[in-house]
Amino acid sequence: MQTDVRPESLQRITTEDLAKQFIDAQIKALRSQIGSDKVLLALSGGVDSSVTAALLIKAIGKNLVCVHVNHGLLRKGEPEQVIRVFRDQLGADLIYVDAVDRFLDKLAGVTDPEQKRHIIGKEFIDVFAEEATKLQGIKFLAQGTIYPDILESKEGIKAHHNVGGLPPELDFELVEPVKLLYKDEVRVVGKALGLPDSMVFRQPFPGPGLGVRCTGAITRDRLEAVRESDAILREEFAKNGLEGKVWQYFTIVPDYKSTGIRDGKRTYEWPVIIRAVNTRDAVTATVPELPFSLLEHITSRITAEVKGVNRVLLDISPKPTATIEWE
Repeated sequence: MQTDVRPESLQRITTEDLAKQFIDAQIKALRSQIGSDKVLLALSGGVDSSVTAALLIKAIGKNLVCVHVNHGLLRKGEPEQVIRVFRDQLGADLIYVDAVDRFLDKLAGVTDPEQKRHIIGKEFIDVFAEEATKLQGIKFLAQGTIYPDILESKEGIKAHHNVGGLPPELDFELVEPVKLLYKDEVRVVGKALGLPDSMVFRQPFPGPGLGVRCTGAITRDRLEAVRESDAILREEFAKNGLEGKVWQYFTIVPDYKSTGIRDGKRTYEWPVIIRAVNTRDAVTATVPELPFSLLEHITSRITAEVKGVNRVLLDISPKPTATIEWE
């Protein structure tokens, strides 16, 4: 049986008991696969990699080495939060890699979204390979791949940096304990593993990060506009009781400008696009109704506080026809 096809016998994980059954089965499978060897885990701090980390900690303990790569495409304050939660609170063996310039230099001038994804994915693999050479006994690379990643890659909708295996010159074997689960199932498993709600119900975040929300060729100034506008959106959703009620919400800054006016003078600046969706499994998605007064307030803050932005748009497209991310 192909290992990237979800078996019909796998019951949808909706309860704590079903999650515990899955956890017990995965712990046995992981110990059988890994033995006494060490595993290198790409730890972004998102739901999928966090649950993967928790499973591996239960299965192999200190033989898990977590690597957090700051590629410059993370949300505001995220690298600091990952270090605080995983190293300081959970006691993980965490290696922090500052690779901001490395990634952004490789991405300079690249406009095609698939090429951007592949560059980011390749750099991730290269970074892990370099870190592995500094460590003894690393034979496995763990990834937080989930089933929608595999489905979308197979159907050619978009490439995922977690799908496609490793370059032949690397002798890592993949460890992907949640790759046959949907996002809602991953959250149930995370709860059963005892992870805090702030981690389990954290918004999904794409592997390529803000790189697919800064459409076209990534520039540092436009990337900063994405980061700052996203922080405002998340802050206002939390203040207004929408955190946890809307499945995912973020901003996009496209690579074109429009005419505006500020202080009586013409401007030529970027728009910020707000994207908010509800979904159960990330395969389909709907757009929630948002209070117009809140949207007005968010627009006022973004256009006043984010440099280089003069208008705010709202994306109300469901999936299908649109994907959740813009790239």
